[in-house]
Amino acid sequence: MAIRAKMSREERAKQFMPFAALKGYPEALRQKERIVVPKMELSEDYQETLDRKLHQVEKPDIVTVIYFQKNEYVEQTGMVTRIDRTARILKVVNTRILFDDIYDIVMKEKASVGKKLEK
Repeated sequence: MAIRAKMSREERAKQFMPFAALKGYPEALRQKERIVVPKMELSEDYQETLDRKLHQVEKPDIVTVIYFQKNEYVEQTGMVTRIDRTARILKVVNTRILFDDIYDIVMKEKASVGKKLEK
């Protein structure tokens, strides 16, 4: 009978490590499980209300925005770093949001007059 050499701990551990036979398969499954949501059509009254809210937003305000992105609605909270009413773009921290994709916006903290004068 032949005597086998002892395996190191590392060699034994390799036998029980997980093996992904299909690379990218778990990610593909997660994408498939994602629920696709169609973009909601807003009524004219709601669009006017949203437009009024957007006109109250100024650069250093803290807001929470719910907007449509890649077949789902996303919530972003942060400081408004840019608002371009001509191009219809709102930038919250580093996230660029088109006005047409916004479902709702809530003012969390209004910038005070003193803070604006300092900048």
